[in-house]
Amino acid sequence: MAKTPPPPVMFDDVGRWFQAFLQPTVLIELGSLALCVLLAWLLVSGLRRALGRSDTQSILFGHKILDGALFPAVLLGLGYLAQALLTQWITLAVFKVAIPVLMALMVIRIGVKVLQVAFPRATWLHPIERTISWLAWGCMVLWVTGLLPLVLQDLDDIRWKVGSSTLSVRTILEGILTSGAVLILTLWVSSTIEARLLHSASGSDLSVRKALSNVARAVFVFLGLIFALSTVGIDLSALSVLGGAVGVGIGFGLQKLAANYVSGFVILAERSVRIGDNVRIDNFEGRVTDITTRYTVIRSGAGRESIVPNEMLITQRVENFSLADPRVWHSTVVSVGYDSDVDLVMRLLQEAALVSDRVLRDPAPSVALSAFGADGLEFTVGFWIADPENGLLGLRSQINLAILRALQTHAIDIPYPRRVVELVGQNPPPSVGPIAS
Repeated sequence: MAKTPPPPVMFDDVGRWFQAFLQPTVLIELGSLALCVLLAWLLVSGLRRALGRSDTQSILFGHKILDGALFPAVLLGLGYLAQALLTQWITLAVFKVAIPVLMALMVIRIGVKVLQVAFPRATWLHPIERTISWLAWGCMVLWVTGLLPLVLQDLDDIRWKVGSSTLSVRTILEGILTSGAVLILTLWVSSTIEARLLHSASGSDLSVRKALSNVARAVFVFLGLIFALSTVGIDLSALSVLGGAVGVGIGFGLQKLAANYVSGFVILAERSVRIGDNVRIDNFEGRVTDITTRYTVIRSGAGRESIVPNEMLITQRVENFSLADPRVWHSTVVSVGYDSDVDLVMRLLQEAALVSDRVLRDPAPSVALSAFGADGLEFTVGFWIADPENGLLGLRSQINLAILRALQTHAIDIPYPRRVVELVGQNPPPSVGPIAS
């Protein structure tokens, strides 16, 4: 006769936990937990003030003290310490729930904050955050109720063979969780390095540090993937065939992509085009706002942004207006009558060019008699500016208005084209009357 299996111990544990929760010693645990919360808050706030960390994107401190990953980590450590001290005198009930809750809260805070810093504008970030929260709280519930070992045992019993390897649902889930944890850790380290490198960097240093941060992130993510695969138990020697296939694919089908990546590192290394430079490429002129490993973003004065593959910056002709000198020369053309006082006109035009503070005084604006036009004398007013990223149309309009007012004040004629048709002959042609329908 078969014996009836004993009931799970989980229900006995839950029953004893409820009985312990009704004991007066629960007040001692609640007081100890409140003291741990107060100490953790004081420690984190004091550390934040000592380090001067007011950055809202900080992973450890967050926007507020409770929003960062450091507070639940410190609170978890203090909770473990209080649990170790109290378990010698009383039966614990509150800390059996508090420790798993703090563990889940720390995992959620670290995972969410790292992803927010690493991918600040990603559209898929919100579903991933919710998934991390659901998984952490679900594991916490299973841990508290005592179901976690039973669930893991049942998942480990679901096995199947794939070639010479035997897989189980538990192994796959543990591999996914391990890979996710390793990737989050590598993203955390790479984001910290990137923030350190790009802090208070500008000009040519910004381009070099951007290149170093991109290389560091790629290396850390690659090493993290390798470590995650090795911890799961995947033989990395089997990836040699995959590496050969990827190499062939890059050689034949991904030539442009590989060329853009190589060109991006060349640009960032030699600094021929830097963030903040004003360039013109393929009849598009603007300011370089970002350089990635694959493309460069150029923003025009009108607000349009052009995404230029890095290969074009290497293989095509690029005009860099601020490579050696950030100053840029611009001009405007005006015509006056032939009977005008040339010296007076040149003086008025030079004074009108200085109406804007954006026009540099050194070198000073210049006026040149550039052409003898069909209707008048043409003067070219040249001026230098140091901030072409602020646009040119408004500046040119301001200078043209000043020129117009100066010429009108001194009664200098601004000619306009006049066309006169003369008929040669004694008898003019008869006028053409209306055409009868």
